Amino acid sequence: MLSFVSPSRRTLEICKIAGFSAGIMSTLTRRPKTAKAPKGALVAFRFKHRGATDYAGLLKTYRAEFHVTQAQLVRLTGFSPRSVAKWSQGETPSPKQEKALVEMDRLFDSLARVIEPAQVGRWLTHPNPAFDGSAPLQVVERGEIDRIWRMLYDLESGQPG
Repeated sequence: MLSFVSPSRRTLEICKIAGFSAGIMSTLTRRPKTAKAPKGALVAFRFKHRGATDYAGLLKTYRAEFHVTQAQLVRLTGFSPRSVAKWSQGETPSPKQEKALVEMDRLFDSLARVIEPAQVGRWLTHPNPAFDGSAPLQVVERGEIDRIWRMLYDLESGQPG
């Protein structure tokens, strides 16, 4: 059986001198509650330029315009298939997830300037000599997306690769 051991008077006096009484500690450690937006509420939808009004519409637009599959979207964003499926059903992504969507959107825009948008999905999965025979999706998954940005810069600026 456990028994409660009361603190000594000296310990209590030291705590009081330091300002640590039970009441003071509880007020020091509590954070004020902040109002959160309701889950699923759109605060600011960043992708209106795509003609979509929500994330489900955005992913549908990506699939139609760039001919990318759900699996490719998963690999490009680096998030789970479940997360991408939830976005496809209209759930709002977290700020970190939205950042990945913004990056992917920028990539799609840049690719559309150098190849036909309908060819983007195919281009992502085929080995490319510019990436030492790796497919661009593999380059993204390895965290080397800067190689793709460099290639796009070279193509758009006319720099020899």
